[in-house]
Amino acid sequence: MEKPNVRSRSADSYRRIWATVQRIPRGRVATYGQIARLSKIPGRARLVGYALHSLPYGIEVPWQRVINSQGKISFLEHSRSYQRQLALLVKEGILFKNGRIDLKRFGWKK
Repeated sequence: MEKPNVRSRSADSYRRIWATVQRIPRGRVATYGQIARLSKIPGRARLVGYALHSLPYGIEVPWQRVINSQGKISFLEHSRSYQRQLALLVKEGILFKNGRIDLKRFGWKK
């Protein structure tokens, strides 16, 4: 019996994740878990993070619109990556209060 190709399954999941993230409208955010569910891989929120971290150069995916379930940016607060994501979200009109985004107001309703 042939073994399933784990690498191709992972690549397929990554492509589905990237396609889902591309659908998040400007000025809206989604959680890692929400993206996993919409990508038909429920319970795989961490895989969403891995997929976004693995984005090939030149593929336009609005990775900054994906945040954690607490409405926060997942990078360390004073890191360069945190500051970059924060700046991109603020530029889109997303507001933060005490380091959090109001998911009821800015969450992607999909």
